[in-house]
Amino acid sequence: MAFTTTHWSIVLEAQGESPAARKALEILCRTYWRPLYGFVRWQGLTREEAQDLVQEFFARLLEHRNLETVRREKGRLRSYLLVSLKRFLASERRRAIGVKRYETGPHIPLDELLESEAADFELAETLSADQLYDRRWALAMLEQVLTRLESEYRAAGKAPLFDQLKEFLVAEQGRPLQAEIGVQLGMTENAVKQAFHRFRQRYRMLLREEVAQTVIAPGDVEDELRHLASVLRG
Repeated sequence: MAFTTTHWSIVLEAQGESPAARKALEILCRTYWRPLYGFVRWQGLTREEAQDLVQEFFARLLEHRNLETVRREKGRLRSYLLVSLKRFLASERRRAIGVKRYETGPHIPLDELLESEAADFELAETLSADQLYDRRWALAMLEQVLTRLESEYRAAGKAPLFDQLKEFLVAEQGRPLQAEIGVQLGMTENAVKQAFHRFRQRYRMLLREEVAQTVIAPGDVEDELRHLASVLRG
């Protein structure tokens, strides 16, 4: 199976002890930690237990990459990671042993993760573990897109414009009027409308690129985008 330069290639690069491997593992952990951690916590484990298990899962995942699972999940990294995590948890239950702290991997800051945990478990009251995982995955994709878009605007010296325009990606209630933004930034209302049109187009393009990095077959991008949209609507 050919792996292109996507998040799948990160899975390959993260195997080993080289600096490049450690960097790749950090990227993988940062992107997929929250969905996986939320799923494990839903199983009734404590914070510390869930943290240990997810760290250990990443370590074992990269030691034993299962290409048969990749094929069965049709090259969708979202599905591959969840199926692999379920197998790992089942194996740990069968072994019934304590999981040691995973000290050799990259440092993944958990403060921000744990601050958002309350909101996750409010959702857990109405969502299944799989649904909660999908929602955290979808939000992680959107967060990656906004981070990339913010970097582009800041590099172009347009950070204030980004800070204002991103508000239009959320619900109507409470967001500023385009005319108000124009006054703050010294732009006409029409200029703000055009800027937001370009902003939204670039956002959609980056979202497509981000999702494309999580599948192997190009034809699966549209299906993943539809799945992401359905998860967010739900």
